[in-house]
Amino acid sequence: MNYTSEMEKGMTKSRHVCYEEYSRNLAKRMDVEKQREREYKKAKRLVAEMDSQLVK
Repeated sequence: MNYTSEMEKGMTKSRHVCYEEYSRNLAKRMDVEKQREREYKKAKRLVAEMDSQLVK
């Protein structure tokens, strides 16, 4: 995959780590992936909560 400057900006802005460091440092990569997982689960819970409120 070609890593673009826009992808680099997004990674730096949202995760405070550049792609080069992310790809070289396993501990940093694991931290980023854990953070993504937490955000994904939080977003899923929020959507489920909103869906349940719409059904009422």
